[in-house]
Amino acid sequence: MRKNQLASLIKTFLISFVMLPFAIIMTPFVKRKKIASSDFFSLGLDFEREPQETLKLLQELEIERVLLRIKLWEMDKLPLLKEFILQCKDKKITLKILQDREHVEDLQLLQKDLETIFNSLSSHVDMFEIGSTINRAKWGFFSVDEYANFYQVAYNLKKSKFKDIKLIGSGVIDFEYHFTSHTLFNSLGCHFDATSALLYVDRRGAPENMQMGFTLQDKISLLSTMVWLSPKSAHELHITETNWPISNTAPYAPTSEHECVSEELYADFMLRYHLLTLASQQVDTLSWHQLIASGYGLVDARDGLRKREAFEVYKYMLKSLKDAQFLRLDIKRGYYILQFLINNQLLQIHWSLKKTTLKREDFFEKVCSYDGKEIENETLHIGSSPLYIYIKDSLS
Repeated sequence: MRKNQLASLIKTFLISFVMLPFAIIMTPFVKRKKIASSDFFSLGLDFEREPQETLKLLQELEIERVLLRIKLWEMDKLPLLKEFILQCKDKKITLKILQDREHVEDLQLLQKDLETIFNSLSSHVDMFEIGSTINRAKWGFFSVDEYANFYQVAYNLKKSKFKDIKLIGSGVIDFEYHFTSHTLFNSLGCHFDATSALLYVDRRGAPENMQMGFTLQDKISLLSTMVWLSPKSAHELHITETNWPISNTAPYAPTSEHECVSEELYADFMLRYHLLTLASQQVDTLSWHQLIASGYGLVDARDGLRKREAFEVYKYMLKSLKDAQFLRLDIKRGYYILQFLINNQLLQIHWSLKKTTLKREDFFEKVCSYDGKEIENETLHIGSSPLYIYIKDSLS
């Protein structure tokens, strides 16, 4: 199958050979946007898994944006999906449309099923992500050209019948931007209303760790630069999946035990990933994948429903930052200080890659752990788990 797509694979190589070095050169010149924190946070859901409990958990979290998925080979579940979406009518919905090989090869079938989805849900869905994980053969695509033909069907439907829908793509997973470059720089007639990516960094350990000399923020900056340079996409970037697999959850963890982390580190890493991404001011939405999942979710479903520590961590992050204005990020020798303005009060979030201590200052009004518990100690222990430090009289 790869040999059959050799021409497309050569194009991917040639385009990335030119565009990736150019994008790296241009990265320092890309302006940051003002990202609305109220719209930044998103949470992936499985609408079939404990739907009523899911709705209760969403209400508890008070999250405003969720991501749902529909599989093209399960079109019979569309009414069930619509029923769930109607119960989430106060949320902004991103719908990820997952492909199979039959729909990649049969574009008439694809058109019929996409039209059915758009007719049913276009008035209830904020964004449709067309396809996912396009650089993994097990998900049905063997080249970018195959994905482009797939996406073109959705784009033609948008132009002819559904002018108001928002289509995003291409859903490349991991740090494999040579595939992204081909989707963003080509001679095809389609256009993305925003670019999506599944930017996992779990195989590198902590989110601050480097891969080929790139940190998470470097990867985001490079991807944002490519979107900014591309004539094929509006200047929006959405990370529609990220997580870390959790230890001792086989067979539910998506990787081997070697890549898995403890529940405490899962909470630390996911929180820090979100903080660093928000600080980049280049990602419009970030979706935690996902709410209920035994191997990588906020809630463990192996023996009833058990909220992991990360649930409270996510809940407190949403509560603290949903109306926050980003100010700055300072990094010095592995010590991170992130600053926000919230209702005229300064909030600092501290963490360190090496354990250290910080003396409690008189101007610290309140200090909270990463899950919102107030800390009264005079000596603060700064490490892997971020601390929220509220500053007195920020504007006086």
